[in-house]
Amino acid sequence: MRLRVARHTTSLDQIISFYQDVLGFRQLGSFQDHSQYDGVFLGLPGENWHLEFTVSKDAPQHQPDEDDLLVLYPGTKEVFTKMLQKARRAGTPEVKAKNPYWNEHGITLLDPDGFRLVLVMVK
Repeated sequence: MRLRVARHTTSLDQIISFYQDVLGFRQLGSFQDHSQYDGVFLGLPGENWHLEFTVSKDAPQHQPDEDDLLVLYPGTKEVFTKMLQKARRAGTPEVKAKNPYWNEHGITLLDPDGFRLVLVMVK
């Protein structure tokens, strides 16, 4: 099974920068004017998942909720530390998670659209 998580945005350039420059994802593909949508696929080469972000003339009709989380499990403590350092240097907001479990086991960041992303600490 493969997994794609797709989300509409008005901030495609900022989203690409955040997921590539801060989190280390790679652009796996992109498209323009596909049924009036432009978009990008971001992920890690060789994995069976990726994120898709799209823009169009229509603004998104969603808003982030404190319990809407994208949870990332970096493979090593070094990768976790590098990701967190990049996020902090970029000024990425850190917030307290609503669910206390994530406060004990990770760091919750806000992406450019205000959606929450948890980096789980590797021990």
